[in-house]
Amino acid sequence: MAMGGGAFPFQWPEAEPADAGLDDVTLPPLPTAVPDAAGVAAAYYAADMHAMQHMEALPDFAAALAAMRREEEEAAGIRLVHLLMSCAGAVEAGDHAGASVHLADAHAALAAVSPTSGIGRVAVHFTAALSRRLFPPPTPSPPPPPAADVADDHAFLYHRFYEAGPYLKFAHFTANQAILEAVQGCRHVHIIDFSLMQGLQWPTLIQALALRPGGPPSLRLTGIGPPSPPGRDDLRDVGVRLADLARSVRVHFSFRGVAANRLDEVRPWMLQVSQGEAVAVNSVLQLHRLLAADPSADDARPRAPIDAVLDCVASVRPRVFTVVEQEADHNKPGFLDRFTEALFYYSAVFDSLDAASGGAGDAAAEAYLEREICDIVCGEGADRRERHEPLRRWRDRLGGGRAGAGLAAVPLGANALRQARMLVGLFSGEGHCVEEAEGCLTLGWHGRPLFSASAWRAAEENNQSDSCNADGSRSSGSASEESNICCSS
Repeated sequence: MAMGGGAFPFQWPEAEPADAGLDDVTLPPLPTAVPDAAGVAAAYYAADMHAMQHMEALPDFAAALAAMRREEEEAAGIRLVHLLMSCAGAVEAGDHAGASVHLADAHAALAAVSPTSGIGRVAVHFTAALSRRLFPPPTPSPPPPPAADVADDHAFLYHRFYEAGPYLKFAHFTANQAILEAVQGCRHVHIIDFSLMQGLQWPTLIQALALRPGGPPSLRLTGIGPPSPPGRDDLRDVGVRLADLARSVRVHFSFRGVAANRLDEVRPWMLQVSQGEAVAVNSVLQLHRLLAADPSADDARPRAPIDAVLDCVASVRPRVFTVVEQEADHNKPGFLDRFTEALFYYSAVFDSLDAASGGAGDAAAEAYLEREICDIVCGEGADRRERHEPLRRWRDRLGGGRAGAGLAAVPLGANALRQARMLVGLFSGEGHCVEEAEGCLTLGWHGRPLFSASAWRAAEENNQSDSCNADGSRSSGSASEESNICCSS
């Protein structure tokens, strides 16, 4: 077994005279009479077996030494985790001095943990985040980089995270399958994407619609994203690329970009939903950022931005509302609970990334996750955006309960499950798994869910805005309207 670092602890001895080294091997006594052939063979066979057992002890010792080193590193990793949690506990208690001591010990303990292990890599990011929280940069801080550089950097890291593992692909393919099934037979489809980014989700859907029996529908895409830096229109650029693809596969396509710094700034009238369209709303890793209540609101019980966004979703009465979120609980009020949950969650994510890359890792993909870690550890109050919550809480918030948005759950069918498992099978890590529970899908690593996907629809059944006849014709209305980009087959 290969040993990490250092030389092999033993070396073969130099050549010695023929009679050297016999003390280590006990030969049978010399016979007083000449034995028969069978006796001679048995005697020499016994001596040879004894020598072989002596030689085989060396690899066994090397394996034992490797196992001992692994145990030592595991113990060092456990100690590092305890130091980080002790530091977080001191932070929660307001003990800055104690937290500083634990943080210094954690920095020293990092040297005993392999930087290639999952806990080693993730501990670096959590240690850095704690350092930033305890010792924030001095003010005034350096001027922020230009907006164009920030946008480009985020887009680059997002794309690398997309390529590095199955997470975003699972989100996109699962949501697309739910949309395809929800708009089956509809001739005018309007998709509202809460976070267009680079439009990576939509080429596969456009191609699937092009192959739909009976011909593709007319497709409108409204992409929401942050305002572009001066001199650029990033939303339009994505729309142009998607329009070129749609034209090549003969899908009638139109695109409209809606620039907004925050999703709760978007109003229903901005979406320009037309009577007779089958509406699909898509949210991938966005809703958790809307959970912080605005402390500056005048109301005695201020509403969180999520309430306004879900009201907007319900108002357009979608045939399907696809939601993908991290399956974690990073919205706890106590800092230690939040920190502990995040530490173990991202340890699993880093392990799965390592397996997906065949052990090579991906620094850019990890940098994408590092930003989330820093926000969870350093952000407080309304400044903290990464407020991941588990699926059970999203069920309560989106469903028809007293505190819910009044949406009805749409089970993700067998096609979505089969497709997701095929997708995960393309990655090298055997620990990745896709499970179905109560009509929702989760992507996990060694049994721990990491991302969840669910689908919802407007509760009203007799809804003319999203109704389609059995033959696919429109029951009423028209989808013609002015858009930023249009193309036709």
